[in-house]
Amino acid sequence: MPPNTTATTGDTATTGATSVKSGRKKGRRARLIVLVLVLAIIGGVAYGAYWSISTVRASFPQTTGSIKLDGLSGPVDVKRDGYGIPQIYASSDEDLFMAQGFVQAQDRFYEMDVRRHMTSGRLSEMFGKGQVENDAFLRTLGWDRIAQQEYDTKLSPATKKYLQAYAKGVNAYLQGKDGEDISLEYAALGFTNDYTPQKWTPVDSIAWLKAMAWDLRGNMQDEIDRALLTSRLGPQQIQDLYPAYPSGRNKPIVRDGQYDDLTKAFQQSGVANTAQGTTGGTTGTTGTGGTTGTTGTTGTTGTTGTGGTAGTAGGTAGTTQGATGTAGSSASGGTGSGLTSQLGGLYNVLDDLPTAVGVNGQGIGSNSWVVAGKYTVKGKPLLANDPHLSASLPSVWYQMGLHCRTVSSKCQYDVSGYTFAGMPGVVIGHNGKIAWGMTNSGVDVTDLYLEKVSANGYLYDGKIRPFKTREETIQVAGGTAKKIVVRQTQDGMPLLSDRDDELVEVGKKATVNTAAPDRGDGYGIALRWTALDPGTSMDAVFALDKAADWKDFRAAAALFDVPSQNLIYAGTDNHIGYTLPGKIPTRSAKDDGSVPAPGWDSKYRWTGFIKQDELPYEFDPDRGYIVTANQAVVDPGKYPYTLTTDWGYGTRSQRISDLIESKIKDGGKVSTDDMRQMQLDNSSEIAKLLVPKLLKIDLDDPDVREAQKLLEGWDYTQDADSAAAAYFNAVWRNILKLAFGNKLPKEVRVKGQCLWVDKIDSTGPVDDDTKVRECGRRDADQAQPDGGDRWFEVVRTLMDKPDSDWWKTPKSGTRPGAENRDQLFARAMIDARWELTAKLGKDIDTWSWGRLHRLFLKNQTLGTEGPQVLQYILNRGPWKLSGGEATVNASGWNAAGGYNVVWVPSMRMVVNLADLDKSRWINLTGASGHAFSAHYTDQTGKWAKGELLPWSFSAKAVDQSTSDTLVLKP
Repeated sequence: MPPNTTATTGDTATTGATSVKSGRKKGRRARLIVLVLVLAIIGGVAYGAYWSISTVRASFPQTTGSIKLDGLSGPVDVKRDGYGIPQIYASSDEDLFMAQGFVQAQDRFYEMDVRRHMTSGRLSEMFGKGQVENDAFLRTLGWDRIAQQEYDTKLSPATKKYLQAYAKGVNAYLQGKDGEDISLEYAALGFTNDYTPQKWTPVDSIAWLKAMAWDLRGNMQDEIDRALLTSRLGPQQIQDLYPAYPSGRNKPIVRDGQYDDLTKAFQQSGVANTAQGTTGGTTGTTGTGGTTGTTGTTGTTGTTGTGGTAGTAGGTAGTTQGATGTAGSSASGGTGSGLTSQLGGLYNVLDDLPTAVGVNGQGIGSNSWVVAGKYTVKGKPLLANDPHLSASLPSVWYQMGLHCRTVSSKCQYDVSGYTFAGMPGVVIGHNGKIAWGMTNSGVDVTDLYLEKVSANGYLYDGKIRPFKTREETIQVAGGTAKKIVVRQTQDGMPLLSDRDDELVEVGKKATVNTAAPDRGDGYGIALRWTALDPGTSMDAVFALDKAADWKDFRAAAALFDVPSQNLIYAGTDNHIGYTLPGKIPTRSAKDDGSVPAPGWDSKYRWTGFIKQDELPYEFDPDRGYIVTANQAVVDPGKYPYTLTTDWGYGTRSQRISDLIESKIKDGGKVSTDDMRQMQLDNSSEIAKLLVPKLLKIDLDDPDVREAQKLLEGWDYTQDADSAAAAYFNAVWRNILKLAFGNKLPKEVRVKGQCLWVDKIDSTGPVDDDTKVRECGRRDADQAQPDGGDRWFEVVRTLMDKPDSDWWKTPKSGTRPGAENRDQLFARAMIDARWELTAKLGKDIDTWSWGRLHRLFLKNQTLGTEGPQVLQYILNRGPWKLSGGEATVNASGWNAAGGYNVVWVPSMRMVVNLADLDKSRWINLTGASGHAFSAHYTDQTGKWAKGELLPWSFSAKAVDQSTSDTLVLKP
């Protein structure tokens, strides 16, 4: 970690607003002295020029005094607390959002600029030829084109006005500035190319929602993985690895109510429609199939499904068959090496894309829950939220308050919370009347289609249709521009295979059923995705920000078409609720969306979209709380539509529910700090299952027995200083590797893991037992088995089958083989002991989970791809963290890849509806994106310890916490 940071190991941090303020000048002086020395080395050795203190200071925002901004109608106050978090006060909506654009650009413009280049497929303009392939793929998706269509045809006049005002504020900040005046990164880029930031546009803001929707798109990775597994595993084995959702143990989000066939709407028992605030059908029709929608093939409870009974209505058996190649309804009719290679190629393309909000790993999720006033200390609801995303520097979130001095028709907003730099409004937070939180719903809104392509177009229902085409030019910094042609089907599906040579090649080999058309030069791959249709999600943001009650909230949610999120609600009027919004497709009975479908047959096209009134919701349930943590939304017996086949398995959600129940039993009441403590729960559910078995294993090696004793009396909490947590997680990792990982195909194993395995698709003699060496292909944070709660359920199911073939593993050197469960557990305990000896030392008294489980924060561009010395300047860490995989305190790690933290609670908040000034919040990093600002990572130390900061909302509280005030004048 560079020496300017507040903590070298994450063990110390700034202590509060007062100390931050009082120590700011001294701290900045020390940082600048260090920076001069470091940059002098860089300038003299690497670049042949010197960066001075003025280069760094030039990009720091002005936070006091006044600045004149053309376009304002009146003065605007920007009040920052000791952490640099701004609260903006204006007298008109346009001034408020113009100031938001200006202030966010002050702190985060480089991040904003990178984001808009990503969404528009123009990263090569900043970073050169290494980004050309990514740009070509992003141009093919056409996010910025869809965003432009939304702006032109879908968004309300008010939303357009706010977007224009925001852009005006960003451009007011940019006016007259060179790159080095904006950010240190531009100074670095200036050594290699002549890139100059361009003006901000409203479409730049809208396109960010497309990037967010892409990262939250649903189960595409699970669909790909299931098909890839077929190269090594049979149907029953794959079914073992995708067990049914444990609906009897882990409850869905919505427990009260069901779909009414008569009214064609979701109804909550005992609650009148007028109280529920129904919104009407606004997103399309259910299409053919009536109330059965996309139930797929017949069945009973879907016990042979691929990851969730609650997401289907008796059709999960067909999902398994489609994924394993035993059902004729899939496009492949069998998943031979062609389709396996095809999907592997697609995965590689997707994995290479830069993430937006960072959700590309399996096991990533979020927590949000709300407790009704009858169970809280102050008698009004409490609402908590902590979205789990990949760690980024700066954080994807930007804390901010947007306040009208007087709320009126001229100035309608008084809202505070978490924003995205580059987009106006507040995404998650509260206003004076309501609070809301979000978790990813995981509904399936993407499908892949195989297309029969010819020189004149593509085949559709026996006729050749021409592609829609457009030419795109990719400008390359320091290189030659590249032209590409983008092809789309008539209904707007981009042909992804045009952007990847491997996809083109394997399209020539993909196995299809006998009814498929002749492949000719191969099949193409096209994508159907709800976010490629213009929508109204930007309208939803502003509607949520000024919603005053449940009815307003539901109406705003109906506008939130992509990405589909679980939205929870709490009001100062003592109501709580949940709603599932989103543009969610219905499919024909032939298609459950689990594998690529035949694009030449219209019977596999989507049949419509679920109406808003048909989507599940809950309002003031009798139990007094609602929990969403990526579990199943609704009981399948109460709902006719397939939302997805790949829910999270409900481990976190059930643990949160249990914590709430334990608190409120016997008349207990929940406080704001109780909610915070629940967010920090480190309990390992898989440890509760396995440790009693592990303690019964007889071990000969005294060193391994010594490690085993760490588990005696352990309370299953994964604190950073716990030696038992370190050893158990190492054992868990080795159980997964021995039982499953070494049996998986190379396409899903971690890079660098090479195994001698039997040949597949061999045409040699039957008795040919020649082994081949295959090496894993996935990055460490994406490989399988990742150890998430799906694997909890896999192992839980197999515990009652101690002689299953999954528990068999061969001998390795002096390490014994295993023929049953307990022998494999013994081997895993041996392997874990010596793995930790190598990593942490032989003395178990020095072991701790935090030494293994560390968080490194990396600048998302130059901090990962730039010169090492520049990475040293821009990156921070490590911090030693508590928590773990599928834990409420979800500092996730990938068991196939190692122990380092790969996703985190990206922020935490607790909103107190009895007194909003008693609410608390924290961000992963700080308000600033400037590497040597005092607010670059000044919240991270407290975040790592589980602390929350005061969250001022009222004018009086904001004034009391204000450190700096800047006045923007017309």
